[in-house]
Amino acid sequence: MSEQRTRPVVYAVWLIIASVIGWFAAFQLTLDKLIQLENPDAALSCNVSVMIQCGKNLGSWQGELLGFPNPIIGLTLWGAPLFVGVALLAGARFPRWFWLTFGAGVTFAFAFACWLIWQSLYAPNLGVLCPWCMLTWSVTIPTFFATMLHLTRNGTFTSNEATQARAERLMPWVPLATIIAYAVVVLLAQLRGLDLLGEVVGMIF
Repeated sequence: MSEQRTRPVVYAVWLIIASVIGWFAAFQLTLDKLIQLENPDAALSCNVSVMIQCGKNLGSWQGELLGFPNPIIGLTLWGAPLFVGVALLAGARFPRWFWLTFGAGVTFAFAFACWLIWQSLYAPNLGVLCPWCMLTWSVTIPTFFATMLHLTRNGTFTSNEATQARAERLMPWVPLATIIAYAVVVLLAQLRGLDLLGEVVGMIF
């Protein structure tokens, strides 16, 4: 068995990067939520335009799905991939139940992100995109793809060596799958009548 499969360095490093970015986005959203609670009319730093803003999202019921602000979920749960990434780099080995639990958590995060994307675009009370939310989605999507393949190649999902080997070969395709997923989000925004690509380019330049 190759060193890459015994110690998945690239996957571990990605988990660390993704968790730092995701936690930072959740932290910024939490700060904006606190500002909004103190002054509902405050000009939030994330309110870039009519379409790109977080104020509307934070003040909606979708922004507090479990009865408290969604960013608190991110502040809490992004610590899990950080722990796993650091542990993997240190050579840790986890039992199957641990990987199944971690996979379930990543799947929940992905499903939640997909739901929030749809709500942001198509819910009658929203129709806007939050920049910090988009940053979170941008790392959640590839983390899901990479984790599903990793749990296949490390034997969590199957003991079939041929299937494990195929998952190993598919790992380099995660960036392409991620780009396709991003393109789907842009397409959904266009179908909604929102020029997402133009807004994002405008933010950068």
